[in-house]
Amino acid sequence: MACTTILVGRKASYDGSTMIARNDDSGSGHFTPKKFVVVPPQEHPAVYRSVLSHVEVELPGSPMRMTAMPNAVEGKGIWAAGGVNEAGVGMTATETITSNPRVLGADPLVEYIPAKDGQPEVPGGIGEEDIVYLVLPYIHTAREGVLRLGKLLEKYGTYEMNGIAFQDVHEIWWLETIGGHHWIAKRVPDDAYVVMPNQLGIDQFDLEDAFGAKKNHLCSADLDDFIENDHLDLSWNGVLNPRDAFGSHDDSDHVYNTPRAWFMLRYLNPHSKKWDGPNADYTPRSDDLPWCMAPEKKITPEDVKYVLSSHYQGTPYDPYGSSQSDQKGAFRSIGINRNDFMALIQMRPDQPEDSRVLEWIAFASNAFNVMVPFYANVTTTPAYLSNTTGAVSTDNFYWNSRMIAAMADAAYSKSVFHIERYQLAAASAGHANINTYDAKLRREQDASARAALREQANEAMADTIRDLSADTLDKVLYELSCQMKNCYSRSDA
Repeated sequence: MACTTILVGRKASYDGSTMIARNDDSGSGHFTPKKFVVVPPQEHPAVYRSVLSHVEVELPGSPMRMTAMPNAVEGKGIWAAGGVNEAGVGMTATETITSNPRVLGADPLVEYIPAKDGQPEVPGGIGEEDIVYLVLPYIHTAREGVLRLGKLLEKYGTYEMNGIAFQDVHEIWWLETIGGHHWIAKRVPDDAYVVMPNQLGIDQFDLEDAFGAKKNHLCSADLDDFIENDHLDLSWNGVLNPRDAFGSHDDSDHVYNTPRAWFMLRYLNPHSKKWDGPNADYTPRSDDLPWCMAPEKKITPEDVKYVLSSHYQGTPYDPYGSSQSDQKGAFRSIGINRNDFMALIQMRPDQPEDSRVLEWIAFASNAFNVMVPFYANVTTTPAYLSNTTGAVSTDNFYWNSRMIAAMADAAYSKSVFHIERYQLAAASAGHANINTYDAKLRREQDASARAALREQANEAMADTIRDLSADTLDKVLYELSCQMKNCYSRSDA
């Protein structure tokens, strides 16, 4: 699935948090309604069966409760997309990434083959539909998540190339699949951030560490033989560049992928490199954009929201820009009409363990939506975020966000200031709500009372965002109504 991801190490964030965030985008030609829910342990079966690939996976016992962002309309599987389990481990999956013919010829993807002409069906591998559900309820650290998913990939294979983030309060790991059964994972440096479009991204990998101390690198058991036997290492000096070995540098990447990474790096490191002009160090078409960088200042949730909402503001490529540049709309934006949701998982080391994790949630097109925080350690989520169905309704956050975006886009010049005020008000209210309830939680020692406070905080946040969304919908509806083709300025006396 088309997505964009950013990972922020704890020393690179404004408050020492680890942060992982991802847009989930529908494929072209449809929109996928999403909801924010809690999945209790009893909903996990002993044997999982994939809807798309029909693969069956026996699950370990004792699953943990987790939050998730599943599809609101049944039929194509769960697509849990990301969440946090009760052990305080976060995961977001998946970022569809690229490969090349050498890899796919050596280790083909494991595709589902339907029954035909008396031959039984052949199940496919695991994929985006399945991965969060198969992994998150059973892990206690980010590293455990990498190792569990790695074993599943080696055993069952996958039918698509994917990137997956794992996070705990101490560290973040990024895993990329290679062909049908291979994988690599790298620990995000504490003082750095990572940006990921839909392209295999890791640009340096230490095989010696992966097969030795395993401090910052992990990989599938036979990766070294796989690389050697199939001549995948393209380096001159023996320093493995996975992006060259396993990924792609297609012309389509220069429209669809590299420009997104370029904008995020440009925003977070505006002065350390030259990003524009004929003498730029990097351009939107550069194949050697860094996988990770140390930011010029500490990164906030608002920074994450901004870059994941990008439509190339301040550049000639902005489709909403006022310039007459022939480059307007030349590159695929990050904030597009088909964003389903955005989730930022923030793990705060200075807070008590039971209230440490926040999930910042946004629905629909990021260029026009708002992102607000909820405590993740809960047993239920507010109806305003969990009651999404396929029916359009002003009773939930997803559909309100979709309608605001469509109307604001159609009357952009008249509506953009309403969106700016909406975004400022929502972000401010989010921080204020968390500050208020963090203080209440510090004063309360009883575990059951603390649990009630977390759910109370989430309901209060939902009530606030419901009111702000309704007010903004009213304003952008007015602006668009005034631009109807049958408008007439004269009215009755």
